[in-house]
Amino acid sequence: MTRSSAVAAAPWDRSATHVEQTAQEIIGSAALSSAALARYLHGLPGVDEVGAKGRAAMLSTRSIKTTSKAWALDMTIRMMDLTTLEGADTPGKVRGLVAKARTPEPGDPDCPSPAAVCVYNDLVPTALAAAEGTGIKVAAVSTAFPSGRASREVRLADTKDAVDAGAHEIDMVIDRGAFLAGDYARVYEDIALVREVCQSRRGPGGEPDPAHLKVILETGELATYDNVRRASWLAMLAGADFIKTSTGKVSPAATLPVTILMLEAVRDFLAAAGVQVGVKPAGGIRTSKEAIRYLVSVNEVAGPAWLDPDFFRFGASSLLNDVLLQRQKLATGVYSGGDYVTMD
Repeated sequence: MTRSSAVAAAPWDRSATHVEQTAQEIIGSAALSSAALARYLHGLPGVDEVGAKGRAAMLSTRSIKTTSKAWALDMTIRMMDLTTLEGADTPGKVRGLVAKARTPEPGDPDCPSPAAVCVYNDLVPTALAAAEGTGIKVAAVSTAFPSGRASREVRLADTKDAVDAGAHEIDMVIDRGAFLAGDYARVYEDIALVREVCQSRRGPGGEPDPAHLKVILETGELATYDNVRRASWLAMLAGADFIKTSTGKVSPAATLPVTILMLEAVRDFLAAAGVQVGVKPAGGIRTSKEAIRYLVSVNEVAGPAWLDPDFFRFGASSLLNDVLLQRQKLATGVYSGGDYVTMD
């Protein structure tokens, strides 16, 4: 099935029936069993690891003009999920995070805000209250983040708690143990059921307003690039709105070669299904130089349609500070001291 000429559908607008039927068509089986999914996933082209790393190295050498750099820095901010996911997080810390998202660079009204803040689900009400009146979304991690080691009932209750609290976006983790054991149907079903909870979200007037679902693969635990490709396709078949590299709690977290593999997967899924799925690298991206390498790769691999916060995000905590310093350098020609940005 090839639908590359069709207008891309927004992934969050699809019904559960549409998601299931698309998966059945793509894998060529009415039964979405582990065996049927394995036949498809293990039939995907193998990944040349050396070639993948070489392509990432090549794209990393691309330079951009000063005017393009200014655009790239602002786009990087607009694509950020500004994140705090620590056991010591407090309501005060979350309010401070949202304040920084609302006004990243005091005195510069042209500085954009991040797309979202990402917090644990018990802090969603605090984040929502602090972000009220802005376009900043509140994302919550769920499904027993970061390990995912919990029963399905607990994982779904975790998600429902965040959605009922009003979270705009859900970042779930897959059961890596089930995936590595070849229990693909369990992983598919987990994602599909979490998506159902996300779809139940309602807006202020009671209207349907689904929470967007980001599926964390935890690529650092998947062992091979082939598994990254398979997990990416499995998540998209099950209804992911975004596929995300990492929790940020496992090393390695986001890497450029892995992100390129995932960009290839969403590009190919658009051609196969007519649905544009987003990508979110998270963990370890700390400098503007690194972020721009990712943007170059997005444009070269997936295409300019993904240069949009609806379809590409950075999971980040310290990245914003470096981007602000680089913006100031472009504006004044000099670097500011360490007290120019908040360092929390």
